[in-house]
Amino acid sequence: MNIEIPGYGTLSINQVVMDYNGTLAVDGVPAAGVQAALEKLAGSLELHVLTADTFGKAAAEMEDMPCHLSILPGGDQTVAKRDYVKHLGAEQTAAIGNGRNDRMMLEAAALGICVLLEEGAAVQTLQSADVVCPSIVSALDLLASPLRLTATLRS
Repeated sequence: MNIEIPGYGTLSINQVVMDYNGTLAVDGVPAAGVQAALEKLAGSLELHVLTADTFGKAAAEMEDMPCHLSILPGGDQTVAKRDYVKHLGAEQTAAIGNGRNDRMMLEAAALGICVLLEEGAAVQTLQSADVVCPSIVSALDLLASPLRLTATLRS
């Protein structure tokens, strides 16, 4: 995805890194419409899901979805998520999250998107985002229709 945004710059996004619980899933189960939205993006972007797997369901729930799932070890999730984005190439990565431990990956990524599902969103993560979306499906649709980013981010 390459898009020129007046007054903002050019985004060249090749991959998306997403948190699982609270971002893609509610109480460990993917939100309605997530699989279809991910399948729509999978042809053009590499999709990654990061999780501490709080509910122990991520692998089973994501089994048929076109994503690379990484279950992060215990410890500092905030730094692990940021480092994952940097390892992929932050300048070509969009990151989507909602929790306080997502804030640094949103800051590091070329495009940070905060979503608001039933779990809510941490204020620090909201402040670290470039864009806020009311749901994960709307965030994924934003990436599928990048001209929407122009409308939101241009100056």
